[in-house]
Formats: sequence, C-alpha cells, structure tokens
Amino acid sequence: MAAIPVMGVVAIFVFLLLRLSPGDPAAILAGDTATIETIAAIRADLGLDRPIPEQFITWFGQLVQGDLGRSVLSKQPVTTLIAQRVEPTLSLALCTLIFAIIVAVPMGILAAWKQGSWLDRGIMALSVAGFSVPVFVLGYVLIFVFSMKLDLLPVQGFASLSEGLPAFAARITLPTIGLSFIYIALFARITRAAMLDVLGEDYIRTAHAKGLKDHVVLVKHALRNAAIPIVSVIGIGFALLIGGVVITETVFNIPGIGRLVVDAVLARDYPIIQGVILLFSGIYVLINLAIDIAYVLLDPRIRY
Repeated sequence: MAAIPVMGVVAIFVFLLLRLSPGDPAAILAGDTATIETIAAIRADLGLDRPIPEQFITWFGQLVQGDLGRSVLSKQPVTTLIAQRVEPTLSLALCTLIFAIIVAVPMGILAAWKQGSWLDRGIMALSVAGFSVPVFVLGYVLIFVFSMKLDLLPVQGFASLSEGLPAFAARITLPTIGLSFIYIALFARITRAAMLDVLGEDYIRTAHAKGLKDHVVLVKHALRNAAIPIVSVIGIGFALLIGGVVITETVFNIPGIGRLVVDAVLARDYPIIQGVILLFSGIYVLINLAIDIAYVLLDPRIRY
C-alpha cells in the first residue's frame, strides 16, 4: 500500500526538480543562432510557457494513463524509446547479478568456513580490490587484454538473444565481468559476515556433532539461516545495478537506457529523463516487495 504514495511523491519531486533546474530545452532545440521569437514559439509548442501547476496537471493526467509523453528532440513516444533500450540494459543487469551471485556467495561461504586462513585473507583482499578499482578502469583493462591483445572477444556493442546465444555471449561477457566486480566484492563480504554470525550458533555445533558433512552443514543449516541479510543486499544491489549501468554502457558502447539518459540530460529532454527516473523508481518498489516476499519464504517465522 505504501508503494502508491511513494511513487506519487517521486513523480512530484522529479517534475519539480527538472522544471526548476537551470537550462531551457527550447533554446537548446532552437540552436545558438535562434531568435527570441523562435525560442518562444518552441516553448509554446512544448507547453513550457504555461504555469508549472498547469504543466504538472497535464503531465500527471497523461502519466496515470501510461503516457510518458514525447521526446523533445525526436518527437517519439518516451515509452517507445525506453522499450527500444530495455533489452541491452536488462540483459547486462541480469547477467551481472547472476554472475556475481554464482561467484560471490561461494566465496563468502569459504571465507567464513576458513576464517583467519590464507583463503579468507585472499578473498577479503579481492573484495577490497573490487571496491577500490573504478568500473571504467576495469572495463578498459578488460578491453585491452581480451579484445586488443588476445583478440578473443569483441571490443564493444550489443547482440540480442534473437541473433543467437554465441553472439550474445561474446558481446555481454566483458561488460558483465567489468560491472560485476564491485558486486562480487559486496556480496562476498556480506555473505561472509552473515555466515560468521550463524556458524557460532548451538545448532551448528549440534549438526557437526551428529556427524553431518561440512558441505551439508554449511549449505543446509548455516546458509539457509544466514540468507535474509544476503538476500537483502542482493536485492538492493540489483536495484542499484539497474540504474548504475551508465558507465559500463558508455565504455562498451552498449545502446541501453543508460546511454539514453546521458543523451537526454545533455539535451535537457525532460520527458525522457522523467520517464526513466519513474521507471527506475517503480523497479525499486517492486524489488523491495520481492525482498519482503523472499523473507517469508526463507523464514516462515516472519509470517507471525
């Protein structure tokens, strides 16, 4: 129930933030040599000459009908422009999340199981490196090594799944590795911390005393009870990931939503910026709902 007022507040904030910020999209569209009359005509055509409350009522009325407006520059519907860019961004985000989980969760479990060992210290050192190396630096390093020197993978671009799995995998591999590095570091540290809290519990010692194998104790007993904080961080990480692919898409020239937002910000294209921010806000709300549902599935006690 709280999602609806939250989205309403976000809509008002986004509308006012963009309208009250400096810059005039009409002047940008008209060009540097345009006359005052030309700029005024463009403002009238876009409805920017009307009072802000009137602009908001018109915009909000269209919004509740699923109409995000039209781009100031291309005149195309914002929903169409976003739909054209969703696949690259969503593909990169999902591949990054899956790869990060597959790598990070076992790393965190091993680090907790071998606490204080060289393995634990090595994994934590990699985690520190993951937080320290900027995404764009790692991206350029991957391009230099795997594309320019070894000539194993393409430098940039995106291939849809409709073009075949090999082409898709070849284009998505380097961006996925580059973007997932920081999330692997985050998920591994959280997994280690959550597992350490659980491994000292009495029921873990009881499971060992029963003669259960280490992997059974770690996965069936420890990981299951440590899953809630891990799931929380993974959910938040995915929400941040959806809106944080801009740099990676720029480095690897991926035509996703991130590139669309950058172009829209430079051109002061209000409808596109508003539409993308509202889309990301909706995704955040849905992810938080999914996390709450996952809590109930992982720990039935929460139902009560």
